[in-house]
Amino acid sequence: MSIFDDFRKAMGQFAGAVTAITTTDGDQPVGLIATAVCSLSAEPPSILVCVNRSASAHDVIIRNGTFAVNLLHPSQCEVVESFTKLKGPERFNSSSWCYESGVPMLDKACVSMRCELKEAMDGFSHSIMVGVIKEIRFREVDDEGCLLWRGKGLHCAVPMAELAR
Repeated sequence: MSIFDDFRKAMGQFAGAVTAITTTDGDQPVGLIATAVCSLSAEPPSILVCVNRSASAHDVIIRNGTFAVNLLHPSQCEVVESFTKLKGPERFNSSSWCYESGVPMLDKACVSMRCELKEAMDGFSHSIMVGVIKEIRFREVDDEGCLLWRGKGLHCAVPMAELAR
């Protein structure tokens, strides 16, 4: 195996929260699925999002200067499927999206955060985007955790107390 193959195998052992990163290109929604998202700072509230430079939404996010991070609920696997199999605005047809804040925010996501792009830095094949959070929306009932990606498959976060039963 090559270091590239070993790297991919090693990173597959890390569970990552599944998010839909969204913005608009004019009046058309665009987006991608990402697991490379993490908190950066509480003051100001900000996050890091790593986006592949080859993703169709990459340049649109930079040009638009605003994006949303939508943490998917386990009931929203169809969003992953739509974003994986479809192109452009068709990705948004299978789910309910709210556009009142200027970027698509997924209804009933665990959490949706509207961000202003502060900076995009070189991350080799990706851009490391710093987003300052301007708005946060929570799911009304947080009952089942979030959707995770690990080892080439979707999983559900389960509280440890659930496993002890």
